[in-house]
Amino acid sequence: MTTLKHMLSVLIGFGSGILISGAVFALITILGVVPRLAQKTSTKRYIKTYEMAIAAGGIFGATAGLFSPSLTWGFWLLPVIGIMAGIFYGCLAMSLAEVLDVIPILARRVRIQRGMFFLIMALALGKMIGALLYFLVPGFYEL
Repeated sequence: MTTLKHMLSVLIGFGSGILISGAVFALITILGVVPRLAQKTSTKRYIKTYEMAIAAGGIFGATAGLFSPSLTWGFWLLPVIGIMAGIFYGCLAMSLAEVLDVIPILARRVRIQRGMFFLIMALALGKMIGALLYFLVPGFYEL
């Protein structure tokens, strides 16, 4: 009976993982992160590389989350992973904001004629400072 429960748990976990990963990749596809990134950086010939990097990052992240590896052997790798994750989430957030036209609507409502660069930088820096405080200052989120 216990073996049956374990097999059922594995089946449910695997099916849920496939469902969630499909939804995440569908969101990335609908937002057009990869084509937009290639267009903005003039690197359309690397679209397959972008797609493979996103898929490899998803597989690596899921595997790392599943097995909880120790980073004592590769502590230097942690900042690299953090920067890469930050770049990915930044691109995803900006693509979502662009699709929803959040920034142009905000600029129109606040009547910003100039300084759009400063508005976007303020949003990005605020997000970065908040994340750094959350992760680096123990107990900050409990305040």
